[in-house]
Amino acid sequence: MIILFGSLLSVNAQNSTTKDSITQLDEVILLDALKKKNAIGITASEVISAKVFQNYSPVSMVSAINQIPGVYVFSGALNTNRITVRGIGARTLFGTDKLRMYYEDIPVTDGSGFSSIEQYDLENLSQIEVIKGPKGNAYGSNLGGAIILTPKEALGRSTNFSNNFTAGSFGLLKNNLSFNHYDGKLRMGLQYGHMEIDGYRQNSNFERDGILLNASYQLDGKNKISLLVNHIDFTAQIPSSLGTTAFAEDPQQATFTWRVSQGFESNNATLVGFNYSHQFSKKLQNSTSIFYNYLDKIEAAPFGIFDEITKGFGFRTRFSGEFNFFEKDANYSFGAELFKDEYDWDRFRNEWEENDGNGSLKGEQIGRNKEFRSQWNAFGILLFPLSDAFSAQFGLHLNKTQYDYRDLFNTGTENKSNKRDFKAIVLPSINLEYAFTKNQNVYANISRGFSNPTLEETLTPDGVINPDIAQETGTNYELGTILFLDERRLNINLSIYQMNVRNLLVGERINEDQFVGKNAGRTRHRGLEIGLNYTWSISKNIQLSPFMNFTLTDHSFIEFVDENDDFSGNQLTGVPKRRSTSGLQLRLFENFYWNTTHQYVSEISLTDAENLYSDSYTVFNTRIGYQKKISDKFTIGIDFGINNVLDKIYAQSVLINTQGFGGREPRYFYPGDERNFYGSIRLGYQL
Repeated sequence: MIILFGSLLSVNAQNSTTKDSITQLDEVILLDALKKKNAIGITASEVISAKVFQNYSPVSMVSAINQIPGVYVFSGALNTNRITVRGIGARTLFGTDKLRMYYEDIPVTDGSGFSSIEQYDLENLSQIEVIKGPKGNAYGSNLGGAIILTPKEALGRSTNFSNNFTAGSFGLLKNNLSFNHYDGKLRMGLQYGHMEIDGYRQNSNFERDGILLNASYQLDGKNKISLLVNHIDFTAQIPSSLGTTAFAEDPQQATFTWRVSQGFESNNATLVGFNYSHQFSKKLQNSTSIFYNYLDKIEAAPFGIFDEITKGFGFRTRFSGEFNFFEKDANYSFGAELFKDEYDWDRFRNEWEENDGNGSLKGEQIGRNKEFRSQWNAFGILLFPLSDAFSAQFGLHLNKTQYDYRDLFNTGTENKSNKRDFKAIVLPSINLEYAFTKNQNVYANISRGFSNPTLEETLTPDGVINPDIAQETGTNYELGTILFLDERRLNINLSIYQMNVRNLLVGERINEDQFVGKNAGRTRHRGLEIGLNYTWSISKNIQLSPFMNFTLTDHSFIEFVDENDDFSGNQLTGVPKRRSTSGLQLRLFENFYWNTTHQYVSEISLTDAENLYSDSYTVFNTRIGYQKKISDKFTIGIDFGINNVLDKIYAQSVLINTQGFGGREPRYFYPGDERNFYGSIRLGYQL
C-alpha cells in the first residue's frame, strides 16, 4: 500500500515542504501528520493511514484494520469479509452489517445494512477512520459504529505520475497507476488498478479491475464543487468453509460441491457522487452531496445461481458553524441523509451435475424478487466549551427505515409480497471531555444505538415478512483517555466500555441456502482496549517505533433462550476474548525501513452451547523497503514482504452454529494463507 505512497507523494512533499530530497519514509510521516478526523467535535475515533498501511501487503486492507483495538475482520477470502466492532456483527454469518460505511462523505452501506469493504482498493486510500459504537451521530448511530474511507489526493501544488507493481506467491500480480494534480484551484486524482491471484486454496482465483476519479474545483473563496467516481469490477471463485476433519487433513482444499460446481461470484459496482460546499460566513458552512450507486452481481452456488442488481441513490447535507456561548465559541452541526435503493434478485437452478464437469450452468428460473428499501437519517450536534478544560457535546440521531418486498414469481395465494415500516427511532448521545493539558485528556460517552434486521432476518421460514421482528437496540457506556508523554514520543490510548443490547437478532440456518431471523434475547458487551506506540530516535539515522494494541473482551448472553435451550450466561459466540497486535518499525538513513508485526487471536466459541472452540493462533508478518530519489523528477523504490513468517496453520475466519446437511460434517473454518511472499517496485515522475 505504501508502495504507492512512496512514488506518488515524493513530489508533493517536495513542493510543499522543502527543496531537498524527500524520501518515502519522510512522506509516510508527513501523511500520518496530515490525518483528517471526520468524527465531529470530541467524538472518539481511530484513524489509521500511511504509517499503519506500511506494515502490510498492498493486496488487502484487512490486516491494517485488524491493528485497531476493538475491531476485528474475519476474512474467509479476498471477497468474503466480516467486520466486527466490539463484538457487534459477530453473529452475522456472511458479510458486514450493523455498522455504516462511508466513502468520503457518501454512504455506501446498502438499504439492508450490508457493507462491502472488498469493493475498495487499499492503494487508493489515504486513511481509514473507525468510530466504535453508536456515538457517531453524523455518521449514523449503528451499534457497530461507522467506517469512513478517504481516497488519496495530491499534497501541495504539483503534477505527478506514479506506478506501483507487485508480484508474489499464489500467482499474485497487482498494478496501480496513478495521476495526481493540484494547481491551487483544481485538485484531481485518477487511479487505475488491476489485481489477479490464483489463491492459496482450490477454487480461489480472484481478479479485479478498478478506476477511481476524485476531483474538486475551488470556484471562489466560498464555493467548491467535487466529483467522485469509483468503479470496481471483480470476479472471485469461492472455496467456501471446511469442517473440522477437512481443515485438519488439507486446509488448501475447497469444499467438494463448491469445487466441482466451480462456484464463484462476479461483481460490477459503480459509485458516483457530486458535492457542493458553500461558506456562508466565517461561522456557517454547508456541504451537500448527491450520489448514485449500482451493483450487478452474479453468484453461482451449488444450490442455485443468483442474479442480483442493486440501484441506489440519495443525498446528504450537513451544516456546521459556531456561536458565542458565555464568551466562548460553541460549535454545532446538523443535517440529514436520505438513502433509497432497489434490490432485484432472480434465482435459477444450478445444473452443474449435468454439465459434464464444466462447472455451474444456469437452469430453470425458480424465483424472482424485488425489494424497495429506504432510510431517513437526521442528526444534530452541539459542542459547548464549559471551561478552558472541560467540554460537553450533545447529539441526537433520528432513523426511519422501510422495506417493501415483492414476490414477482409466485401468483395467487403463494405470493409473499409484504411491507415492513419500522417506527422512527430516536438515538441520543452525550460526550464529555476534560483536558488536563494539551497532551492529556479523558473522555466519556453515553449513546444509544440500533441495528436493522437484514432482508433474510425479516422473513419467516415460509419466505413471508415477519411483522414481529424488531430492531436491535443498545446503550453504550465508554470511558477513555488519550495521553502524549515524554515530549509526545509516547502515545497511550486507553478505553473501557459496556454496551447492553436488547432484541438480539439471531440468524438460524434452516437449510443449506436459507437463513431466517428472530429476536432471542439480550447481550452485554464489556471490554478494555489499549493502544501504545513510542518513537525512539536513537540517532540522526536510526529510529525505532515499537507499538502494541491489545483488546480484552467479556461479551456474554444475559438472556438467550432458543427453543428449549437456555444459553443465558454463556460467552457471546464468534468473538475472541483476547487479541493483540504488536510490532516494531525500524527506520535507517531516511531511505530504508523494516517493519515486523505480530498478531495474536485467542480461541473463539463456535456454538451458543460453548461446546466447540477454534484454536488460538499467532501470526508474524514482515516488510522491508528502500527508496531512492535518482533525479529531480524520478523516484524509484522497492519493497519485499513475508506474510505468515512461521507458516502457521490457522483459521482466519469462522462460522458459528453451522449445521451439516445430507449427513455432511458442519463447516466452521476458513483457513488462512500459508507462508507467502511479495515484492514491489514503484516509479514516480514529476512534471
